[in-house]
Amino acid sequence: MKKFLVLITTLFLLMVPLQTSFADEAKTQEKDEYLVQFDGPAKKGLLKAFGVQSQDIVHEFNQLPVYNVTLTEKQAKGLKNNPQIKHVEENAEAQSFAQEAPWGIPHVQGTEAQNNGHTGEGVKVAILDSGVDASHEDLNVAGGYSVFGDSPYNDGNGHGTHVAGTVAALDNNLGVVGVAPDAEVYAVKVLDSSGSGSYAGIAEGIEWAINNDMNVINMSLGGSVSSDVLKEFVDLAYQEGILVVAAAGNSGTWLGWFDTVGYPAKYESAMAVAAIDQSNNRASFSSAGNAVEISAPGVGVLSTVPGNSYDSYDGTSMASPHVAGVAAQVWAAKPNLTNVELRELLNNTAENLGSSFHYGNGLVQSFEAISY
Repeated sequence: MKKFLVLITTLFLLMVPLQTSFADEAKTQEKDEYLVQFDGPAKKGLLKAFGVQSQDIVHEFNQLPVYNVTLTEKQAKGLKNNPQIKHVEENAEAQSFAQEAPWGIPHVQGTEAQNNGHTGEGVKVAILDSGVDASHEDLNVAGGYSVFGDSPYNDGNGHGTHVAGTVAALDNNLGVVGVAPDAEVYAVKVLDSSGSGSYAGIAEGIEWAINNDMNVINMSLGGSVSSDVLKEFVDLAYQEGILVVAAAGNSGTWLGWFDTVGYPAKYESAMAVAAIDQSNNRASFSSAGNAVEISAPGVGVLSTVPGNSYDSYDGTSMASPHVAGVAAQVWAAKPNLTNVELRELLNNTAENLGSSFHYGNGLVQSFEAISY
């Protein structure tokens, strides 16, 4: 019996320094943000065992057992080797896919659809971006959320306001009109005033869209590295019936055949949108690859910017909201479609432009899809 007690005491004393080392290191070493996903129910106690304190938890997700936490390199490695942990990855940075200066509305048959009474009424579109200027005279923002804790209705970058205008600028004889002027736009702020954000922020924005019953998510943003956790959130949104639309990226293509599509557009559950000009030529900056699914106007696109102003930008960021707006028009016209059926319809009725590597299924066509 004495030998057994000595053994237990020895094991306990051996365990204490291990846990203390994580706690001590966590106080002194440099930390970075990580996304940690449990392989099963989330257990805060396990995080605590690795020295993670409550102040280290940036965000706790509720749709998946995921935490955005600050960790030292040692903590991250320790968690990664734990059998109860599914993923541990650094919180990668994302950038808006904008370059510079919308003739695009009639080009995607948005005007023809509007003239026949299809304006996207009742369809909820979440704009995951830099916020949307809700005070703009040409926009009607139905709601929103900011991962930064500030107002989603202040757009210090202008990118999100421009994207929102392409989707749903009002038909009010002012400025411009969007593809689906009666769609409900929601400002989900995941990028800061410099147009930067993180994969954790995007995931948090997607989760908000799921929790708030959005129909369409537009993501005119992305990064060059993949993320298992971000993919799971995009997949989850699609599984929950949301149509996910994302800019393919502005990395062009090297020697004409290298795959340059960014993330999250590259995930199978998202529609990757390429950019074309007024002559239906692929924009030189538009990323190419097998994941490109559909094309839309992305050169010299005029839309709303903060301060009741308007400007023209280039980018696949500008192409993506054309597709989101068309999706709103078609879904309002055909409300019984599932998101999978809607996606298939948009692809089947697109105007073929050539190589699928560059254009996907071609130029999205709203009235063609509604009339199909």
